[in-house]
Amino acid sequence: MAKAEASVEELVSMIERGELRLPEMQRQYVWRSTRVRDLLDSLYRGYPSGAILLWETDEAVPLQDFAVSQSTNPYQSTRLLLDGQQRLTSLSAVIRGEPVSVRGRRRPIDLLFNLEHPDQLAVVTEVEENGGDEEDFDEDGELIGDETDSTEDELLKRFNKMTFVVATRKLEQLPQWVKVSDVFKTDNDAPFLKRAGVSGFDDPRYEKYSQRLARLRGIRKYVYRMDVLERTLSYDEVTEIFVRVNSLGAKLRSSDLALAQITAKWRHSLQTFQDFQKACASTGFDLDLGLHLKNLMAFATGQSRFQVVGNLNVEKLQKAWKEACDGMEFALNFARSNLGIDSPALLSSPFLLVVLAYFGHSRNYALSNNEAHQLRYWALAANAKGRFSRGSSETILDQDLATIRNGGGVNELIDRLKLQFGHLEITPEELEGRNQRSALFKTMFLAFRAAGAKDWRSHLAIALDHSGSQHRLQFHHIFPKALIRVCLTPRVVYEI
Repeated sequence: MAKAEASVEELVSMIERGELRLPEMQRQYVWRSTRVRDLLDSLYRGYPSGAILLWETDEAVPLQDFAVSQSTNPYQSTRLLLDGQQRLTSLSAVIRGEPVSVRGRRRPIDLLFNLEHPDQLAVVTEVEENGGDEEDFDEDGELIGDETDSTEDELLKRFNKMTFVVATRKLEQLPQWVKVSDVFKTDNDAPFLKRAGVSGFDDPRYEKYSQRLARLRGIRKYVYRMDVLERTLSYDEVTEIFVRVNSLGAKLRSSDLALAQITAKWRHSLQTFQDFQKACASTGFDLDLGLHLKNLMAFATGQSRFQVVGNLNVEKLQKAWKEACDGMEFALNFARSNLGIDSPALLSSPFLLVVLAYFGHSRNYALSNNEAHQLRYWALAANAKGRFSRGSSETILDQDLATIRNGGGVNELIDRLKLQFGHLEITPEELEGRNQRSALFKTMFLAFRAAGAKDWRSHLAIALDHSGSQHRLQFHHIFPKALIRVCLTPRVVYEI
């Protein structure tokens, strides 16, 4: 294995020119903007950022597209990126000022740089390794999550201690915050200094701001160490290296490693999986590809874990995938029509769909009226109680799959549910102290919507997909804080 080095600027150029490509075994781009923010912060401070693993080959291997645009590579030889995709895609998007493609949607990575950041690291962030592409701010620039109830002054104080933040409309208007991508587009500091109110060389901020802008642009010169695999290796050997490297580093989920093994055997299958994923998303169920692969394992082996995926041949995988697609279509139709669940947001766990899919398949999709009624009861109770959200979710899923595989019916599934929770009735005490993350909250929404509940102010029937921010469902309170502030504001009453 050869060793090499390349700067961020050189690697981004290689991606742009199409000289660096992604093999089919790689997972898709999944980083949140907050993860990109923390990567930029680390490079800005000169912290270590890992190595890059490449394979240069003349073999015609299955490829997939980067999440950023690329030119066509005119050369036969291809450099494949095996480790470092998330980092290099993020850097390419930010430095080139281009959006990334995530699940068929193109979105920018808008980050802001604080010209007045503290000299020392003041805010330590926790990063979720397997985070998805959900943003930390909504379309109006309001913070989503645990900090929603913080005051604007509290948030601004926190942001002022940070060097990089995910852009919001309010912060963009403040002169000390500059768009990171705009800084990379030019070496001229004047626009940023002028906007910050720096009028000349004698301004004490001139040198500090100029040095910080130069340091930010210096990220392009950050050097990554590259490990380059030999050309003599076969695609199967490289796949094994990819799986081992990422298993040891715990960088990928088990479904990502399974995908690498599946695509090594079943060439060009990634597009097949993604096409079905998009078809499900078009009906309102935008599910993680890992769930579809887990469903594939259920139909191929009768259990959900990926440990045995290496023992499955192509014929077995292809047959199981066709059956898994039929099963998932049944599950989604049952969820919409029989449960009133028309979005993954109303599921306490998507594992519920795998059980529904496998059960439908076991009955050849012919259910009696009584069986359909019992299955509806089980699904709603399991969803409300959070069956797959307690303990080892995969173990619980495999218990249900084993029940069905061994010929059990819905009564046996209900018995397992009772064994887990003791009773299936929902008592008032169970609702105390629960928030919107609770499985009971999702069931409460289903009950309210089935009863025809309407918004008290607009009188619109409650829904998850109303257009316009003013009509979005307020999950975390009954009365919006803005409305309470208006009601509590002292007013002068005039007599006429």
